[in-house]
Amino acid sequence: MLPTLFTLFGESVPAYFVMLMTGFGLATWLGVRWAKRLGLDHEVVIDLGLYSLIAGVAGGRLLHVFADGFFWDYVHLCTDPSQVIWHVDHARCEQIEGVWDASITACRPAGRDCFAWAAFWSGGLAYYGGLIGATAFGLYFLRKHRFPMWKGADMAGMVIPIGLFFGRMGCFLGGCCFGMPTDGFLGISFPAWSPASESQARDHLISHASHVSLPVYPTQLFEAFGCLSLAAVLMFAVHPRKQFDGQVFCAFLVLYALLRFVIEFLRADDRGALFGLSTSQLISAAVIAVVALVYNRLAAAKPTSPQEQV
Repeated sequence: MLPTLFTLFGESVPAYFVMLMTGFGLATWLGVRWAKRLGLDHEVVIDLGLYSLIAGVAGGRLLHVFADGFFWDYVHLCTDPSQVIWHVDHARCEQIEGVWDASITACRPAGRDCFAWAAFWSGGLAYYGGLIGATAFGLYFLRKHRFPMWKGADMAGMVIPIGLFFGRMGCFLGGCCFGMPTDGFLGISFPAWSPASESQARDHLISHASHVSLPVYPTQLFEAFGCLSLAAVLMFAVHPRKQFDGQVFCAFLVLYALLRFVIEFLRADDRGALFGLSTSQLISAAVIAVVALVYNRLAAAKPTSPQEQV
């Protein structure tokens, strides 16, 4: 776990942010390279990447607020901060400018904050919210600029998993999105006051969050390398054999949904649940159902032009 990679002008730069920007930059570069090879307007791809990043962050933040189990904390931060409790130590409480409550040995907010829900830089982004936001905007943007919409979607389907690889590596360095405790050889322990140790302390699996966590499944790494494998399959197996525009993007959505559905069974962080399934599992099921309909419509349309390469 390495939540801060370095400092810049006296400010800590989170590892997650660095990895996210690295993935975004590489994905955009690959998209530009693809557009140039096809003789398409690569500047549209650059703009698409920038605006989709903004839409994705907004969507990811909104889904986190409403579906990850912290909705009422954000409400109480604005209406009644006394109902919010942060389970951190005294030193960490001072760092986040909270008020130490010795009676419960925990930290409380120093005052009201009605805009905490929007502070995405403090952590808290749900991937599916980002995907929905970026996809909706991206399709609109491509159509508006008269760019071959489903060709552009296929490009996105190949490069998004690469961005996800770096994003999940950032999650691993930051300690979020951790898995369930395990005695197996794959188990990894996170340091004291990590999200894993804080969660295990609340669940009485360890005596206090100041202790190193029990070994957990490194679900961040499972998903990271799973996404890297998806990128390879989509680029070198699905894309060269695609029969119509949009097929690669549909394949990406379904394969990622299946990957995420399985990995969710191993995760232990707070992320919302309904009917015994996590929010992401429910969304994965919905994505597969919607993609099945879109796939059939695209398959019935005119076949794609000669094969492109990334």
